[in-house]
Amino acid sequence: MTTNSLPEPLSAHAESIDELRKIGRIFWKRGWSLGTSSNYSVVVGRDPLQLLVTASGKHKGRLQPADFVLVDSQGNPVTDNQPKSSAETLLHCVAAENPQVGAVLHTHSVWASVLSDRFAPQGGILIKGYEMLKGLSGVTTHEHSEWLPIFENTQDIPALASEVREAMRDPQRPLTHGYIIRRHGIYTWGQDLQEAFRQIEIIEYLLECIGRTATMV
Repeated sequence: MTTNSLPEPLSAHAESIDELRKIGRIFWKRGWSLGTSSNYSVVVGRDPLQLLVTASGKHKGRLQPADFVLVDSQGNPVTDNQPKSSAETLLHCVAAENPQVGAVLHTHSVWASVLSDRFAPQGGILIKGYEMLKGLSGVTTHEHSEWLPIFENTQDIPALASEVREAMRDPQRPLTHGYIIRRHGIYTWGQDLQEAFRQIEIIEYLLECIGRTATMV
């Protein structure tokens, strides 16, 4: 993709846009981002914080070069005449407040939706003993126990963002790899898109293992 095919605000981010479009196609093929569900972002500036995020209502398997928005730390467009950003942009901004976070990915898989409903009374899903846990950043043994919190789905995104921010700063059990919104989907992140992509694959795999095991009982 050439930069002259992009709207002016996006022209400096052609490479990131190409990568996000590619991720959208992959996730769509895997059934994790069907229709207009899901949203993805990359941090493109730190001082001040700016993110490149998918626009609202766009089919993730057919993202076009102009289907992205530059937003500030509050999720507001940094320039005029941009498409509307995802309704959940503020959740990306909250994750990106951590200086170690360079990309945020959100999927709507079947397993995440089903299991988040089943485990909602426990407040989260405890995953342990799986070799694939070692694919998560900082995890070096299959004996690791990963707690994946579940937040209630709501249209009040600022309120949800406040809950997530508090959880990410929890000194006892801080959010490190991701969380699930009930009957909705997964949020995860990484230092860059490559790491975030790997982590969403690992989490999706682990949730499917748990789901398939449960159906065998």
